[in-house]
Amino acid sequence: MGRRLPLKASPLIPKVFFAMKPSVKANLAAFQPDARLYLTLGIANWSVFVDHIPNNIVNLLTLRNFGFSGAADLFVFVVGYGVAIIHGRMALERGYVVAATRIFRRVWRLYAAYVVLFVIYIDTIAYVARQSMAPEIIHEYNISGILEHPLRILIRGLVLQEEPLNLDLLQLMIPLMALYPLVLWGLLRRPNVTLAASVALYLAARWFDWNFRVYPDQEWTFNPLCWQMLMVLGGWFAVTGAPGKALRGMPWLRIAAGAYIVFAMAVTLMRHSPALSTYLPSLLLDGIAPTDKESLAPYRVLHFLALAFLATHLIPADHPGLRLRPLQAVIRCGEEWLAVFCVGVFLSFAGHLILITGPNLVAMQIVVSLAGFAAMTAVAYYISWSKWQDLPAALRQQT
Repeated sequence: MGRRLPLKASPLIPKVFFAMKPSVKANLAAFQPDARLYLTLGIANWSVFVDHIPNNIVNLLTLRNFGFSGAADLFVFVVGYGVAIIHGRMALERGYVVAATRIFRRVWRLYAAYVVLFVIYIDTIAYVARQSMAPEIIHEYNISGILEHPLRILIRGLVLQEEPLNLDLLQLMIPLMALYPLVLWGLLRRPNVTLAASVALYLAARWFDWNFRVYPDQEWTFNPLCWQMLMVLGGWFAVTGAPGKALRGMPWLRIAAGAYIVFAMAVTLMRHSPALSTYLPSLLLDGIAPTDKESLAPYRVLHFLALAFLATHLIPADHPGLRLRPLQAVIRCGEEWLAVFCVGVFLSFAGHLILITGPNLVAMQIVVSLAGFAAMTAVAYYISWSKWQDLPAALRQQT
């Protein structure tokens, strides 16, 4: 292939259309690979897997049980951060149009993964229900019409009008990623204005109760019009470098973040105990629901940002602990997050089926969870190895 020419403004497109903010250019150019991003995605993948297995003692250890936010927040924020870095640097080197088309290619991959997963997933659940091994799961997994009207369910699923249990997070990522070329254009030129517009949409969606619909009269579990703010926040932090500046210059902010995390943990743990919940003021009991994830409650966003803020401070990018062998498995699951997520959905269904059709002992719950972690890790390592094998021999020798 010939040398790639730089993208230039034409007489019909003002030059300012392509102008990138100088500080954004500097931040993107200075960015170094950060294993913490993949570690976070790996933790989110493992957490989603065990959270999707009801009555499993292992999921008592996940983030949602110790504060207002959960694994979904990790996913959306870190994906927004990563896409802004990867495609922002691509826009810097090869032009915005190239970066935008590559984001749309990611959207297509997400949609293709969702369709394949949706078809196989609902067919598997329907097969299990027909075999009467556990007929109640067809209602539990929100596909009660699959036996009577399989084609109708399939068509509605293709246009995102069905929401089987545990596919909602992947479904959410499709419209968020489809919106991101526009978001990236704004972040590269006017990051603060772009964030303000995102916050305005978030507030309007909450105020006017806007949401996407699921047939016949339900709403999406994760409202994309609200959750887009968390993804834009991730991109905003990436292109502005705001976390590093705040950590260095505002020590009081770390104290406030720690206090809020302790407060959120106390409220969440007390709500889990009927005896302790009587000591909570009615304002907290009625006004704060840690499970309120549809419209992304403000206290949920604040809790996640406080966690991310302190984690960034306590675990710098060059922390030696990130090179520990046990963490490498989690990091690898983060690097191949889409495939691992899809596998995790099936594994959570299989784990749930094993526990409801066999002895649901604590030991069995732990074994099922550990087996799922091992399988997800094996898939991640295989995909990584397969990609490495596809590289030219010269590149394989350099890695």
